[in-house]
Amino acid sequence: MSGGRTSVRDGRIPVRAAVFLGAAAGFRVEELLLDPPGPGEVLVRMLASGVCHSDLHVLDGDWERPAPVAMGHEGAGIVEELGPRVGSRFGGPRVGARPGDPAPGDPTMEARPGDPATGGPAAGDLVVLAWTAPCGACPACARGEGFLCADPRGGGHRRAAADVRLRRPDGTPVGVYSGIGTMATHQVVAAEAAIPVDPALPAAEAALLGCAVTTGVGAATRTAGVRAGETVVVIGLGGVGLSAVMGAVLAGAARVVAVDRVAAKLELARTLGATDAVLAGDGTATRAAVLRLLPGGADHALEAIGLAATVELALDVVRPGGTVTLVGMTPEGVRAGVDVYAFVERGIRLLGSNYGSAIPAEVFPELARHAVAGRLPVGRLIEERIGLDDLAPAFEALRRGDGARRVVVFDPPA
Repeated sequence: MSGGRTSVRDGRIPVRAAVFLGAAAGFRVEELLLDPPGPGEVLVRMLASGVCHSDLHVLDGDWERPAPVAMGHEGAGIVEELGPRVGSRFGGPRVGARPGDPAPGDPTMEARPGDPATGGPAAGDLVVLAWTAPCGACPACARGEGFLCADPRGGGHRRAAADVRLRRPDGTPVGVYSGIGTMATHQVVAAEAAIPVDPALPAAEAALLGCAVTTGVGAATRTAGVRAGETVVVIGLGGVGLSAVMGAVLAGAARVVAVDRVAAKLELARTLGATDAVLAGDGTATRAAVLRLLPGGADHALEAIGLAATVELALDVVRPGGTVTLVGMTPEGVRAGVDVYAFVERGIRLLGSNYGSAIPAEVFPELARHAVAGRLPVGRLIEERIGLDDLAPAFEALRRGDGARRVVVFDPPA
């Protein structure tokens, strides 16, 4: 799986990457040069990168982001080189782990490929890249909430002069989206962002653990805390929503109602374990259709689109005392309306789910083991495998809501 050795030019590695040029200019695939890894960093030869709706938010100007930056935040690859002092960074508890979690080397932990207890990445490892690599020192990390880390490794899209590793041939610095910029043939990332997983997992599936699967499964199992026998409604069946369906099934939910406007996505959700499907229409009709299936409302509703109207729908379809978990990301500044009297009177809980409330070093290997064992059919999320030069039509398909996940698969080195 590790393939051949990467070519080097004057100490730098030639890279092809999709570079975001600004909301008005879009992106283009460019030839760049990548510095070798510095202290605490690793060089990763990318094998696969998912195409996520968050990337589209950036392209379409819904979220303000700097430019130029190498795009992508959902990917997997092979570690080719360790920078200085990488091994010394993994001698203690997992960064951002919850108090009481087993430390590396704890004899109660069974050593398995990709288990975080085995330490940090090594050359030749299959790794999934995390777009939040917790610092371990901020208040959020101290609380065991590394997914809310205030100062993640490689933060600021690696735009600070000391963090720049990627440049155009003329020397112009190029940032790296979320510190990992997965839509590139190679990348240098913080060692904490490169999480070893079971090499039996196909790379295209491993890539999806980096965002969609962790976000969706974790929203159900960790943020919402779905319990066996409960009822769950998932609104929106992109990669994250379909992963939320898988998470609800994994948790043992008795009924999982999938809601979307696209019939093909509803059929896919059924193959992932959804017990019921609602073809969405206007808000009133959709609400009525869900409540016919679940009179009185669901224990949980997970909104995985990021629209004000579907946030309000989620609040309408839970039972008194039920929980609404917001997973989908809206454009910046969007507000949803809440009938405060009814919200309080019905005792509804409203939660926000960031990265599925997951610590990547803890959760990625766990999800990989579930996928390899067949408990998480991640491969069914892949609509199409594409090349880096096929990104434009992939983004157009996202705008249309066509299909689940498209994955860029990189050619191995010659």
